[in-house]
Amino acid sequence: MKSLYLPSCVALACALSLAACGGNKGNLILGGSVSGLSKSGLTLQNNGGPALAISSGASGFTFPELIGNDTDFNVTIKDMPAGAKCVVVNGKGKSAAYNVLTVEVHCITDTYTLGGTITGLDSEGLTIVNGSASQTIKAGATTFTMNKYAADGVTYVSGKVADGAPYGLTVLTQPAGRSCSIANGTGTMGSADRLDAVQITCI
Repeated sequence: MKSLYLPSCVALACALSLAACGGNKGNLILGGSVSGLSKSGLTLQNNGGPALAISSGASGFTFPELIGNDTDFNVTIKDMPAGAKCVVVNGKGKSAAYNVLTVEVHCITDTYTLGGTITGLDSEGLTIVNGSASQTIKAGATTFTMNKYAADGVTYVSGKVADGAPYGLTVLTQPAGRSCSIANGTGTMGSADRLDAVQITCI
């Protein structure tokens, strides 16, 4: 009995010693979800530690460094992606006995106005579209911008184009007695308004 009892005591003492010295740390995953990230360049940190790069289009993340029970964590943004803004929700707290996967990173890509010039539009009825965004242009207009999204006669959100997103303008309805064509109607939005990118000619 004595020979069995001593090793048990030693094992218990070792376990208590490890716990006191932090031996129980590094057993929990820290991570969460990512939404709206369509740009590269985002990096996160926990408590100012090593940076974690998050890829464009990612829906989640986990830090490779594990954290321990009853440990403070503070997830922050080290580098913001170019052309976008991100915020961290539920990024600060203290771990319990389970993995922490409740951190949220929400990103919004910057948007810019797309527009151009018009010649020969002397009648009503011209409507152009870019994806689901539509714009009706009045007779006599010499310039236009895609500044609204409309459906069922109600304007909902801006028709601006996200930084780095492709665009493709087409004519939805022709004006009365005229035929309009679009030049330079396709491309990729940069990091600034493009107010003279597109040319519409009506004959």
